[in-house]
Amino acid sequence: MDFNKLILKWYDKNKRDLPWRRTKNPYNIWISEIILQQTRMEQGIYYYNRFISKFPDLKSLAISDEKDVLLLWQGLGYYSRARNLHFTAKYIYSELGSRFPESYEELIKLKGIGDYTASAISSICFEKKHPVLDGNVFRTISRIFEIDAPIDVNGSRKVFKSIANELMPKKRYGDYNQGLMDFGSIICKPASPLCSSCLMSKNCIAYAKKSVNKFPVKSKKLKIKNLFLDYVIINNKNQNLIERINDGIWKNLYQFPVHKSNSDSNKEMINKFFSEKFKLDSIEMELINSEFIQHKLSHLNIKSRFWLVNNKTNISDGIFVDSIDQYPMSKLMHKFIEKYGDKVSIC
Repeated sequence: MDFNKLILKWYDKNKRDLPWRRTKNPYNIWISEIILQQTRMEQGIYYYNRFISKFPDLKSLAISDEKDVLLLWQGLGYYSRARNLHFTAKYIYSELGSRFPESYEELIKLKGIGDYTASAISSICFEKKHPVLDGNVFRTISRIFEIDAPIDVNGSRKVFKSIANELMPKKRYGDYNQGLMDFGSIICKPASPLCSSCLMSKNCIAYAKKSVNKFPVKSKKLKIKNLFLDYVIINNKNQNLIERINDGIWKNLYQFPVHKSNSDSNKEMINKFFSEKFKLDSIEMELINSEFIQHKLSHLNIKSRFWLVNNKTNISDGIFVDSIDQYPMSKLMHKFIEKYGDKVSIC
């Protein structure tokens, strides 16, 4: 089976017209690959166009303020991607004289660029022979060759990498990698794959054994933890109190003051926490949302409540702002604002 020839032939007929495929500029390919991680294609296209419109080249991103980058990234999640993009853009601009590295070995040293992204950029932009391994590729290869090595185990990556490298063509490395990813996304889908119209079905071991849905194999199911977040809304002279997040998944974003717990806390505990935080004898607060506002991440189920502080408070810590629109916030914050913002005078 000439696997790579079939993929290239399929790609030539079915290549999707995506905005980043109209250029070989490594900056554009880099931005697209980072955005598309953990992102649906439709959403990725929207954010890519918006990002390139605001930061059309490496210099414009490098000299920008991180707050503006995070503000533009709102809604995409996994904000470390945006922070790493900004950091690496500044590094290439100032330390490498704006010269984007061409080799896999140079690219993988950059912050936020791993094996997959380094392989994608080096093959698509510079025709270097490096196979990509993303979810689509893992799934397609595991089914066709019936590879039962768990894809979430580090040792298995070497198995897949070796096979993927053997399958590479003698040229058109970038087209082949993109074709294989497209094929996995369009034909060899996670659910209800189009096996009846698949050009590989005659050679697919999993299809022959009717075991397609068993692949790819994962070693264990991810354990999801609960996190309880209680926020307070404090209005003062038509301004809202917010604070900058110093660590965690939402690092450098902004939020309302929060109490964190691994279990559900009662009102007295929350009141005591904020009274001590703001150095007050006590605060008067009422619950805004009777049901938790939930926000689910791959490893975390966040349950949040919001409390309105009614009594006048003399608080010096934190940031009082006229408009929160100028501050990057998580999707959780926006879920609350969209539903309750008008009721509690969020400006």
